[in-house]
Amino acid sequence: MASSSSPLSVKEQLQQLQLARKLTLENKEYYDRIVKGVLPVIGPSGPLELRRWGAEFLAESLATPVLNMREKENMTLAVLETLSSLLESEQNDTIVLKATIAAAASAYPIVFRWIVNNSYHTEAWEQMSKIKARILQLWDGALPPVKLSCIKFVQRVVLAQTASNGMEAKYLGLDISLNMVPPNHPLLDSRHMEAEATGLLDRMLGVLQDHSNDALLVDATLNCLSILIRSRPSTTNRIINSVLNFNPLKLANSPMTPKNKVLIKSMEKTTRMLMIHILKRDPNNQHAGKIQQYIERIVRSRADIFDEAGRNKRALADQAQYENAKRQKLESAAAAAASAAAVAPPSPQVVIPPLALGPHTLAAVFTLTQNAGLQAFNAKQIQNDLAAKIVVKALTSLDPAVLDMAVNGIRTRFAALHAAAAAAAAVAPPVPVQQSTVINPSTALLGVEEEDDDDDYEPNFNAAEDTEQILNKLDNAPPEEPADQLMMDSNTSLGLGHFELPPPPLIDPDTATKVGQVVASRVFATLGGLAENTRKPKAGINRLAASSYDRESWMTVVTRLATRSTAGLSGDGIKPEENSNALDRSRNMPLSDVYREMLYAYILEDWRRRIEVAVAWLCEEWYNDQLTKRMNGNSEVGLNYERCALRLVDGVLAYITPQDKVLTRFLAEIPELSRTLLGRLKTLCGDPTTVQLALQTLLYQVMMRPPVREIALDTVASIWMEYEDARPLAAKYLVKWRPGFIEAQQAAAAQAAAQAGGNGNGITA
Repeated sequence: MASSSSPLSVKEQLQQLQLARKLTLENKEYYDRIVKGVLPVIGPSGPLELRRWGAEFLAESLATPVLNMREKENMTLAVLETLSSLLESEQNDTIVLKATIAAAASAYPIVFRWIVNNSYHTEAWEQMSKIKARILQLWDGALPPVKLSCIKFVQRVVLAQTASNGMEAKYLGLDISLNMVPPNHPLLDSRHMEAEATGLLDRMLGVLQDHSNDALLVDATLNCLSILIRSRPSTTNRIINSVLNFNPLKLANSPMTPKNKVLIKSMEKTTRMLMIHILKRDPNNQHAGKIQQYIERIVRSRADIFDEAGRNKRALADQAQYENAKRQKLESAAAAAASAAAVAPPSPQVVIPPLALGPHTLAAVFTLTQNAGLQAFNAKQIQNDLAAKIVVKALTSLDPAVLDMAVNGIRTRFAALHAAAAAAAAVAPPVPVQQSTVINPSTALLGVEEEDDDDDYEPNFNAAEDTEQILNKLDNAPPEEPADQLMMDSNTSLGLGHFELPPPPLIDPDTATKVGQVVASRVFATLGGLAENTRKPKAGINRLAASSYDRESWMTVVTRLATRSTAGLSGDGIKPEENSNALDRSRNMPLSDVYREMLYAYILEDWRRRIEVAVAWLCEEWYNDQLTKRMNGNSEVGLNYERCALRLVDGVLAYITPQDKVLTRFLAEIPELSRTLLGRLKTLCGDPTTVQLALQTLLYQVMMRPPVREIALDTVASIWMEYEDARPLAAKYLVKWRPGFIEAQQAAAAQAAAQAGGNGNGITA
């Protein structure tokens, strides 16, 4: 700051401070000096404007991404005392508190990392603990802006004091978590800090558990949960269960004011976006079904709430618009009914018109209504039990006088039909009936006598044949066969002859390959609709590989389709000269390899949960290779186990983390381990975070699988010689299981160095 004979006013000091801030934004090298230089000016005894500017500047400086961790550590340790004094000041201002807590949120993980590596600096940790206690004390009774900063601070504390999954460190290069704390640290107790983080997380989730209507606090809490779910597996179940039990639409029970509408929409959208984000990042997690149902439920409820309000408004408007018209219609209808009741006779009247002249069906006789639509209705569409209920209900509610009128009308129709039939019989001559005919009573014509089907008769005007023509035809006719011969011929003609199906059409290799790929895709598509069998039956010696229609049984079928394909479809056993006219194998992939590709992709989608599928697949591949060796005389042609196992291990190692103990289980359960397969574990030793996992996996093979003990020890020895960072842990295993190896290597190295030195001296001489 520039000095002068008279003290500067607050406005002038703010102008100089703004210039200093602009200088830091242009060149990051000035951050450390300017931050330490403004600390006396922005202390708790300074003017309010300076304290506000200073708190915001500290929050901005500690959160800037342009500084590396070492620069931030030096700057953070210098401002801890100022932050503590600003929080403890009696002249608490909302802006000052908000910015100070934001600065503390950025400072906490930096101080935590510093204390992990420098346990002697107890003063810094005591100041940070004091700041944390003061912020937690201010959390409950503070104003909303301060509470939002407190929630962010608690999020950073939970991130620092819980175990990480290692993904942030692998992809972002830095992840400050409880994994960094050594077991014997004098200041940091892992169990105590993890318990404190769990309590703070529960306190933060209390806003959701209490179904708070404060949209600011709810949205701030939900926005802080995403990174916890992504990078802290120990908090995932607790957070998701709290969100699933939270109802963002609870405020809809209150009067629907414009303010409440905005709050409801804000909380609902933030909650829905969080759950959709979780579902997109990990669609196969154990809560996926519940999350999907929760999203659908709140979307449907939101639509019902706001659509119902709109419908109510429209209904009120329509009611006000048509109220007079409805009243007039009701009054006119009531007056008409009253006048009709005064004029009409008390007994009901049913008019049944007589049938017209001509033939009629039985259905027409019993038809009383004149409505064409009802006459065209097919009553057979109604179920029998429903029709019986309708008939019983109609008969019990029918007026007896109406029923009597209908019965009398039907009787009158039958009498008229019989009179018409008798008159027709008296006029027409009788016609002999030569053949009995079955008449359908529902469609028979009543009132008309039976007639011959001679309506279509047409006379033949051709001249009749004379006697000479008839005799000539009889002379030229073939001889008659005896009756026995006719019976034999008829039996022969009625017997079933030899029948063969036509051969299938020939298809080219391209079409066959495409059809095979489509079939394989449909086989894997079936897995999406199958549920996992959580209650597995006890398997005996006579068990079946696929005895139920569940996911496990279907995966058994798929793995065997991949490993035991039908002969000829996979191209096995075809000699080069026989396959000279075939298409390129890179373009026409064998059907078994199609299944293998789909199995590989299916396992890598969620390899931690589908490791059992990978083991089952490799077991089938190994078994198929053994049968192939037996048939081909121990030939190495057509073997797939080693190739599939190496590819699967390479795919898994690309996503491995230090916590993935499932790798040890996978290598322990596959049927065969080779030197090449175990050598893949050496790639993990290039990352210091996964060295222990690789060596522990090899140690497990040494202890539990004696046939591969020497191969595993050779891999450990190779790691000891190639990777400097892995030597301490590898040496610990080699001393126990291969004593004298390290001493021999050191002696050989010393001898080689001595020879190299001797040769150098000789050349110099």
